[in-house]
Amino acid sequence: MIGNAVRERYLHEGLITALAVGGFFIILGLAFALTPGIYQATNNFFNDITTTTYHFGSSAAYLPAPAHPADHTIFYNAVITFFAGAGILEIVILALRLALHSPVRRIGQKVGDLVFWLGAAVVENVFLLTGTLTGWWQFWSGLIVVVGVSLIARFLVYLTKRFTMPVKQP
Repeated sequence: MIGNAVRERYLHEGLITALAVGGFFIILGLAFALTPGIYQATNNFFNDITTTTYHFGSSAAYLPAPAHPADHTIFYNAVITFFAGAGILEIVILALRLALHSPVRRIGQKVGDLVFWLGAAVVENVFLLTGTLTGWWQFWSGLIVVVGVSLIARFLVYLTKRFTMPVKQP
């Protein structure tokens, strides 16, 4: 009887993972297929990447950035669509994991992923669509912040589970 429950749990986990991976590829394809002119916009974006000087304090670094950031709104919009779609997929996957009582490790991972994808969509919308080189740098620094917030969200799920689990008495 225990073997059947374990087998069923692994089946559920495998199906959820398959849904997540398949959904990811569907969203990627839809985000770019539904954006008119995306092929040319993507080529233009990557052909426009050049080395630029980024000054911080008295130092400088040479980093890749688009030479004309304002010329790539079609590409940026497709990426925002992908980020938002991935965030919505994460909401669905998280709901399934909660409904099927997945292990806390997987629930924490989904919460962290959800925060990342939706946070990335917001950061891109706020900074990249400004069309400035400053916005480009702010996008990347904002993305680093979103990664940190995502890791903290994952930790909070683990912490919550730790305090809600009953203590075993010897």
